[in-house]
Amino acid sequence: MKKNLLESARHIVVEGPIGVGKTSLARRLGDHLKAELLLEQPQNNPFLGRFYQDQQRYALQTQLFFLFHRLDQLRELPPPELFPSTLVCDYLLEKDPLFAELTLDEDEYRLYRQIYDRLSAPAQVAPDLVIYLQAKPETLVARVRKRGIEMERTISDDYLIGLGERYTRFFHNYDAAPVMVVNSENLNFVDHSDDFQLLVQRIESMRGPREYFNRGD
Repeated sequence: MKKNLLESARHIVVEGPIGVGKTSLARRLGDHLKAELLLEQPQNNPFLGRFYQDQQRYALQTQLFFLFHRLDQLRELPPPELFPSTLVCDYLLEKDPLFAELTLDEDEYRLYRQIYDRLSAPAQVAPDLVIYLQAKPETLVARVRKRGIEMERTISDDYLIGLGERYTRFFHNYDAAPVMVVNSENLNFVDHSDDFQLLVQRIESMRGPREYFNRGD
């Protein structure tokens, strides 16, 4: 019997803007699939807390740290066909410029793009499946405020809204892998097992390169 996409995928990415729940879903999915996890670990970026307090001063340092950290993680991976088990990751390398475009001034962004373009190509391996989580800007803002992470207290609403808009544009044009677009407004994959099982069923039934999942569909 032919395997469905979730069974056959060796490299799965969960993506979405800050506050949408991508890391929580990646952990839940990894546990379900008995998969290896590859996570961003933003708490390890020594510049991030300072960036949220003074974006103009610390944007470039923060962005470059994330870029080099992601490149190091991805370069250590074997080719997907040699993965010892399924890999679930909570970031897509190609999304890195979204943050740079939002936070860097013109000269800094030009420098960042030179570095990104020269170094990123060997690490850009298309996943077998991308799960893109969406939510309204006001929902993202509310979720970030609710989770109460200390260094996120100074993130502006405008930053979160702008980031969400850039994610929408990016995934509108993304076609390097099959994408399940998930409206997470009324879904809680961590606390509600029924929500998670619904998502699993929708992914298992995917037939096209892009499908959409809204609660109640």
